[in-house]
This record gives sequence, structure tokens and C-alpha cells, in this order.
Amino acid sequence: MIDIHWSLPNTDLQLGLLEASGVHWSAAGYPSEGLLDDAISAAVSSARQGNLPPEPTRVAIRDLLRSGGFKPTGRSKPASEYLAKAAIESFPRISNLVDINNLVSLQTGWPCSMIDLDLASDQPLEIRLGRKEEAYVFNGAGHSIDVAGLICVARLHGDPIANPVKDSMATKARESTSRVLFVAYASQRVASQREVVDVLTDVGNLLQRHAGAASVEAHCLPADA
Repeated sequence: MIDIHWSLPNTDLQLGLLEASGVHWSAAGYPSEGLLDDAISAAVSSARQGNLPPEPTRVAIRDLLRSGGFKPTGRSKPASEYLAKAAIESFPRISNLVDINNLVSLQTGWPCSMIDLDLASDQPLEIRLGRKEEAYVFNGAGHSIDVAGLICVARLHGDPIANPVKDSMATKARESTSRVLFVAYASQRVASQREVVDVLTDVGNLLQRHAGAASVEAHCLPADA
């Protein structure tokens, strides 16, 4: 597994990490995609019937993002909240890799990231707070997000590439992606390490079934949470 350094102050973050190699990007028509459609339909149906994310999860995730001084409101609210609102109208279908990421986020209420590890480079990564005036472009229109005080996945001694609000365009999964790092940002207030591990197991199965992953490896940080 890629080397990941933990450089956060005290926080209730329970981070789930899963590395998968040999994956294939597909916009449509990949074997077993019909089963993925069924899972997405079930999750969207649940979203329409209740309050998603559940209120305890929504509050815990927002508090988690506030821990470094970031304000998770308005356009800067957690990605899981945006997704839950969008899914009720129309689940955003993009590709098998992104759809798996979004499906898991909708099911759990946790923000999630799907990072192209080859674009992130083979250098170690770091979990840290965004620094003053740090920002990156998060969409094709060139819009950027200021990540100061926000929990981020970053290149060690380098720039941030993902967070629980919006991920960097520089390392998002795309057609050339063959190796990914899935990241789930959970709170210890509402999710035990065992629950996070169970979700990672499901993600590994989804990536093997719907993206042809040849190998998967998962762990949680902090390890003793």
C-alpha cells in the first residue's frame, strides 16, 4: 500500500483507505453494470424516503470539517450533502469508478474521494490540514476551492489533491486510470473502525466486480481508533 503519513492535530476523523490496481474506466456497458445500476437505484430510493445523510452523520461530518477552522457551509458543505440532494433528482452518472465512489457516499453519508494514484505519483501521501492560501482547481471550468483549515489528502511535502468537499482535477479518475485510492472520510462519533472496514470491503468488491480490479488492499487511519 502507498505510504500515507498522518499529520493532523487531534480530530475524530476515521479515515478509510482502499488501494486498487488493474482497474478499468467505463462510461457505460462494463460487464455487470446492470447490477451497479440496481444498487444505485436502491440507494436513490432510500434517499427519497428519508433524511440523507442522517442528521447525526450530517452534524458529525460538518463538525469534523470545522476542526481545523474550515467553514463547511454553502458551496463548501461536505460532498456527501451535495450528492444526497442531487441524487434525489437524478443520480449523476459519470463512469463506473466515479459511480462507485458516489454510491458508497450516498449509502453511508460520508464524503468520499477516488484518486488516480499514477497522477498522484508514487511519492508518499499525507493527511493534513490545508494551509493558508492553498487552493486547487476542482472542475473543468477552472473553478478553485480554498482549502485552508480543511482536512486534505496531499502529496508529502507537496500540494493537496483531495478533501471531503471537492477533489482536485489534477488527480481525479479518468479514462486512463488503472490504479486508484478510494478515501472515505468518516467520524468516530458515528462510525466505528469495524464499520469503516466493512464499507471498504464492499468498495473492494464493487471495484472487482464493476471495474475489473486485479487487487485491493485496505486499512484505516488512525489505526488504533
